[in-house]
Amino acid sequence: MNVANESKPESGYGNTLEPIANNTKDRRAWTPYFLSAPPLVFLVVFFIIPSILLLISSFWLSRPFSMVPAATISNYVRALSNMGFYDSIWLSLQNGFWTAIFSTVISFPVAYYIVYKTKSNAVLYLALVSWFSSYLVRVFAWRTILGSTGVINSSLMQWGVIDQPLEWLVFSKFSVIITLVHIMLPFTLLLLVSGLRDIKKDYLEACADLGGGHFSVLIKVIIPMAHKSIVSSFMFTFVLAAADYVTPQLLGGRDAMTAGLLIANQFRTTGNWPLGAAMAFVLLLVFMAVYVALLISLRLLKLAPGKRYH
Repeated sequence: MNVANESKPESGYGNTLEPIANNTKDRRAWTPYFLSAPPLVFLVVFFIIPSILLLISSFWLSRPFSMVPAATISNYVRALSNMGFYDSIWLSLQNGFWTAIFSTVISFPVAYYIVYKTKSNAVLYLALVSWFSSYLVRVFAWRTILGSTGVINSSLMQWGVIDQPLEWLVFSKFSVIITLVHIMLPFTLLLLVSGLRDIKKDYLEACADLGGGHFSVLIKVIIPMAHKSIVSSFMFTFVLAAADYVTPQLLGGRDAMTAGLLIANQFRTTGNWPLGAAMAFVLLLVFMAVYVALLISLRLLKLAPGKRYH
């Protein structure tokens, strides 16, 4: 009788623990959703909804600094029938391509050194120091450096290398690209460092032990495993540089009418918002085409396996 009576409290105590355990499991299951909710809401409110509204407005009609609701493709027809728009897109693609190429090529060995050759982040911090200065400060700094009375021209003339200032250093495509590379370099470096840190050094040593040289390690191990971060850094830099309209306006001279500057003028100067929205989405389609072409090129070169093996 005593044994039977003592077993009842234990059974009841066990039953009370089961709901608590279930509640704990339910809370843990919902934790990822609670953590991802704030950035998701921010993305929807400040990016997706404005993008949808901008897309809708691209089919409307324009009046002086106002829009009339409609359902027409005249804005797209007008944009695609304007040869000047194609010229501006081509110039933007050149700025974005060369900026992304130089930024990626310069950042990759630095990222390799940071990840595999040193345990200190001092080099990374030095590269990020430029973020402490304003965007416009950096643009005007390069305008001063490359100007006719800037450091480069003054030094070359003082050394007797040139007799007159090099006019092509400033207000040219060269000045735009070198300034954009300086601005975009920290972004590219961060993305490459993040991607290379996912690749264990053991893979590199295994490839070297099997007879692979430095080039083989780069082509057969590092690039295939880090191709997603390489594509991300390239496209991130490419899109920002190609769509930039401040640097070309300040350093590009009179022949620097990029697509970003042309679209910005539709919103702030002419007041034709529907046409500017149509141009923006045409440029978006061009960026998507470049992204697909880049992925296909890497697949054909066998530099993107399509899977992560680490």
